[in-house]
Amino acid sequence: MPDGNELISAEGVNVWYEDHHALHDIALMVRPGELMGVIGPNGCGKSTLLKSINGLLPVKDGSMVVGGMNVREVGLEEMAKMCSNIPTEFPPDFNLSVYEVVMLGRYPHRRGIWWETSEDESIVRGALEMFGMDGLAGRDIVQLSSGERQRTLIAKAYVQQPRIMLVDEPTAHLDIRYTLEVMQYFKDLIRREKDMAIVIAAHDLNTVAKFCDRITMMKKGRIVATGTPDQVITPANIAEVYGVEADVIRHDGEIVMIPKHPIADPRRP
Repeated sequence: MPDGNELISAEGVNVWYEDHHALHDIALMVRPGELMGVIGPNGCGKSTLLKSINGLLPVKDGSMVVGGMNVREVGLEEMAKMCSNIPTEFPPDFNLSVYEVVMLGRYPHRRGIWWETSEDESIVRGALEMFGMDGLAGRDIVQLSSGERQRTLIAKAYVQQPRIMLVDEPTAHLDIRYTLEVMQYFKDLIRREKDMAIVIAAHDLNTVAKFCDRITMMKKGRIVATGTPDQVITPANIAEVYGVEADVIRHDGEIVMIPKHPIADPRRP
């Protein structure tokens, strides 16, 4: 039940894309200090949920309160001071340096036409150092590896000084090493900034189970389960949501999902 301490509180939220009912009666709570994973098959509504939280998609009905603000009543610029967004990646023709990309995160805090202040510069330099990008500040972002680009995006989001980070598929194009490194950055960040919450939409169930405090599992625009990794990543839930038979075991104290085979669909010949 909501207790007033939530950073995100959604009740009965519905979202439509024209005539497509994309989110159905969403109820979600995220508290400070939580790293929340959102999982589910392609097209289940993960990205739509993130966009409804920060106001990029209008909520048709229900209540979406973010940082104590009703999303329906707050402009996008004001919301950007509360929520930062980390997309899967920048467009390939986005020709800015690492420093310039990270500085864009300060834009919601601008004070005039010439908005880059010494404070902005100090915050950006500190974030570049924190995320190990200070040696690449002058490099064009399109010249970076996928892992380096992702760290740049995290730094850009961090300098917005948000209470909430919304992260869409941060490891989609990363190898195993970079996947672990990027997720560890989020884990360390949420432990350091205890008044912040991070919501990550992802596909890799084992990575989400390893790093996230709680998980929300979605199917066809609805939330099927929310809870700890033990509560959500179960053979029954995986079968219902993904149509896959799987074993779920513990290894070195962590949840590990081992997919076995698709469950036969009686509708198919």
